Amino acid sequence: MKLKFSEKLIEWYRVNKRNLPWRLTKQPYKIWVSEIILQQTRIEQGEKYYYAFLEKYPNISELAKTNDEELLKVWEGLGYYSRALNMLKASRVVLNNYKGIFPSNYDDLIKLPGIGDYTASAISSICNNEVQPVVDGNVFRFLSRMFKIDLPIDKLKTKTYFKKLGFKLIDVVNPGDFNQAMMDYGSMVCRPKKFQCHKCLFSSNCKAFNSNTVMLYPFKEKRIKIKHRFLNYIFIITNDRKTLIKKRNGNGIWKNLYEFPLIETKKESSVNEIIKELDFKYLKFISEKKIKHKLTHQQLNISFFTFKVSNFDDDLTDIKALSNYPFPRPINKFISELV
Repeated sequence: MKLKFSEKLIEWYRVNKRNLPWRLTKQPYKIWVSEIILQQTRIEQGEKYYYAFLEKYPNISELAKTNDEELLKVWEGLGYYSRALNMLKASRVVLNNYKGIFPSNYDDLIKLPGIGDYTASAISSICNNEVQPVVDGNVFRFLSRMFKIDLPIDKLKTKTYFKKLGFKLIDVVNPGDFNQAMMDYGSMVCRPKKFQCHKCLFSSNCKAFNSNTVMLYPFKEKRIKIKHRFLNYIFIITNDRKTLIKKRNGNGIWKNLYEFPLIETKKESSVNEIIKELDFKYLKFISEKKIKHKLTHQQLNISFFTFKVSNFDDDLTDIKALSNYPFPRPINKFISELV
């Protein structure tokens, strides 16, 4: 008997699925933690953070009573820090509105801070067996090639189209396995560049493969314009090896993380140009270090200017104690070479 699409996919998944720790549980809290961590994060990196996060916050109650700074320290290095702050908000909503029991149904999940259609669909299908197809980058790629869908994936109406298609394809008996199979297949076989069409179970029916256009799918209507920023950090060292740090405010990148005093310029600056902007006296200029750091929409050109000072009016922090504070990854890298 010929297997239908979902049965064929799930059969493949049961043989080839990746051995991942969050697949050993159906607890909504743990699935939620894994899904949020894995947004914009490679599985190899995400797995380490998953274990560390659950060790620090084994349940929703422990997470709800932490504070921003402590949580961001655990999250340090993962990027997209608003994810962690939304988790904290969501944990308190669960504690107050759901008696500390993390919901497993789509309608309740979608109301929580930081949870959109993808995460709500993943959790509800895996933990509650709800028929809710997930739509992520892997699904876009797999299905757009399979059915040669000529819609730009950066449009909202395209996501709606794929969601409706997902409802037609999803296995109603095992929706959780189907969703995870879709993600694994897109990651392991229908890859972005090194696609494995010769190994694909569906290549004979794949419209992109049969028209030799696999590399053209999926596509976006607009190219993301990369903004170049020039961040000049002033790292001071006193005689007793203390320095000045500040907490970032506002809604820009790295909200609530710490940094050194910052001078942002429109172009790369020399040490002499930076010295003109200083509002303190220094003993001597020690060194300059440059780092490039790429975000989704931004290219950060970061320079660290180190100055020796004799005294300073502000509250200072011992350099050895910097590891107690959450810093963005490029600043943390700079610090690691100091301590």
